[in-house]
Amino acid sequence: MKLVIATRNAHKLEEIKAIFNFKSLEVLSAFDFPDIPDVIEDGGTLEVNAEKKAVEIALATGCWALADDSGLEVNSLDGAPGVYSARYAGEECSYAANNEKLLRELAETTDRSARFRTVIALSDPKGNVRTLEGICPGMIINKLRGTNGFGYDPLFVPNGHSETFAELSNEVKNSISHRARALQKAQVEWAELLSRL
Repeated sequence: MKLVIATRNAHKLEEIKAIFNFKSLEVLSAFDFPDIPDVIEDGGTLEVNAEKKAVEIALATGCWALADDSGLEVNSLDGAPGVYSARYAGEECSYAANNEKLLRELAETTDRSARFRTVIALSDPKGNVRTLEGICPGMIINKLRGTNGFGYDPLFVPNGHSETFAELSNEVKNSISHRARALQKAQVEWAELLSRL
């Protein structure tokens, strides 16, 4: 059976495929369906966006669809950038612009604790959806370090580590990240369901 990963973000797709054991499923992505429109992520929460992406892609393709929405939640910024993580510095911003804004916002604070949070959603072809969450706590450093990963990875040091996500190997990051924790949970909690696809 086919499972569509509801993303056109190549970095995210690569991470999901590296983490999740799809066993006998034929894994596709939104790249394989160029005629379907991008899903507009206008929800006020990660949960709403993940569900919307999974359901819209499932209905458009007639396949089961897996989607996620992730955000960086900084305690001293009341959980910002959160659901706006990808566009923190504006609608058409770059990773660099988002990182620069985050560093400016934290310039005067000593509390740099944060967490990455992912919500993943799985929808059947009729739009019935379920969700799970993964969290990775850590802290924001004051200078970019590392060249792996993407987004806020060069600024985020996960608890129990001294290296940023961008300095860690893919193997280590893909075993401890928020996305990894959500997908690991999904492989357990959705194992029976996925085995029937």
